[in-house]
Amino acid sequence: MELYNKYDKRILKEQLMAEDFHRITISFYRYVIIDDPYQLRDELYAEWSAMQVFGRTYLAKEGINAQMSVPEHHWEEFMLRLQKRKMFENMPIKRAVEDDGKSFYKLKLKVRHKIVADGLDDDTFDVTNVGKHLSAKEFNEALNDPNSVVVDMRNHYESEVGHFENAICPDADTFRDELPQVEELLKGKEDKKVLLYCTGGIRCEKASAYLRHKGFQDVNQLHGGIIDYVRQIKSEDLENRFKGKNFVFDERLGERISEEVISECHQCGKPCDTHTNCQNDDCHLLFIQCEECADKMDGCCTPECQEIAALPIEEQRKLRKENKKEAKRNVYKSRLRPDLKQILAAKK
Repeated sequence: MELYNKYDKRILKEQLMAEDFHRITISFYRYVIIDDPYQLRDELYAEWSAMQVFGRTYLAKEGINAQMSVPEHHWEEFMLRLQKRKMFENMPIKRAVEDDGKSFYKLKLKVRHKIVADGLDDDTFDVTNVGKHLSAKEFNEALNDPNSVVVDMRNHYESEVGHFENAICPDADTFRDELPQVEELLKGKEDKKVLLYCTGGIRCEKASAYLRHKGFQDVNQLHGGIIDYVRQIKSEDLENRFKGKNFVFDERLGERISEEVISECHQCGKPCDTHTNCQNDDCHLLFIQCEECADKMDGCCTPECQEIAALPIEEQRKLRKENKKEAKRNVYKSRLRPDLKQILAAKK
């Protein structure tokens, strides 16, 4: 049985756009002991492929972390098969806030050491000693507490386009980098009411247990993350305290939560919160780009990438083969946040 896709991503995207049925975009996770994640991966891949399920799933001995889109006509079968596995019984499933059904174009399942890379040694503290889970209403009330401090447990490029009012947003590129930063930022605030939040809740599970281990007594986390917060404020007619967009790790790259635009185009500085990946496949830099700059730069981050992206596909592939990995890393990957405005100004 093949556990990978054989087709070019352009073909897969064309096939997705040509579909005449609706898809439901969901996410879920659970920390649960999986004896043989490789066997489970094979079983799930066979089941989900047969139902045309797309998405990204990470499996480890500690559990599962998944984001995917399920054909609406297979939804009941998908849920029935998932819930039949005792380890996933009654597992909360979160639906996307904005869903055009085009969030994923292929199915990917990977076995990893952890379902979220946190850099922690789980044997050194009790990972089950997590913080108190707060509903959207409880979280809003806690935000009004003068003794509370709210921390965004996501990466900088996520919080840049959207976050809760007065949140501490660590300047980190990965969750692994963020944990020690948060510990340092909260130093001296051990007696505060700590409010944690992330996209769906999974990062806060580990972060809250880690902070409690470090001596923080009143640690709380937004149950279900931003995704479920939005569902709750809509269903219960609550005040929305989240400003901007919720970044998501699929083709959409974001869900509109409020009308405020709190970030700017990385190339011209105009108000903008639209993430994109550089159209030069050898770069693929994630950055914020307004429509005007996208037209001017052909969706690229620099003039160099614009020139490469304009080449015929075969020439681009040949160029990628000629480039050594280390050279590419130095040019594109060493800086996750290049100052594009400064780079473009220098080219004038």
